[in-house]
Amino acid sequence: MEHLWAPWRMTYIGSGDKKDDGCIFCAKAAENRDEENLLLYRGAHCFVIMNLYPYNNGHLMIAPYAHVPTIEELDATVLADIMITAQRCLSALRGAMHPDGYNMGINQGAVAGAGIADHVHLHIVPRWNGDTNFMPVLGNTKVMPDYLNNTYHQLLPFFQAAPEDKDAQGQ
Repeated sequence: MEHLWAPWRMTYIGSGDKKDDGCIFCAKAAENRDEENLLLYRGAHCFVIMNLYPYNNGHLMIAPYAHVPTIEELDATVLADIMITAQRCLSALRGAMHPDGYNMGINQGAVAGAGIADHVHLHIVPRWNGDTNFMPVLGNTKVMPDYLNNTYHQLLPFFQAAPEDKDAQGQ
């Protein structure tokens, strides 16, 4: 029998037992520890953070600074900034990782699959031809070929913001 070691998964498995101490998006955006928090970009109304428990390498999330559960509560300026930031994410992923396609979506509400239902966010998941193989189907296992910090440093140069992109968040 062969074994696939994925010790990082224990952090995720164990996290279900912990009491939620607040919004992870609000907390990470408020801190000044972007590399440690895997926060790649800060825009005027939203920011880009890597998913700590990704579906695929390069799985990004765009979250508004506003703590709201639905896109219905965001004004047009914030929604436009999220979409412009999505373009930036696609460009960065293409430049750094060369995916063949992308899954993009918002899971709005816990019943729709939102792990953090109180703070709306947009997922961008890069995809490659052949990235779905027998492991998820037969082994209920997803193989992640790279460490999150390596992926962070691979993507970061593509998110280096011009001064006019900085926001009023103290950046």
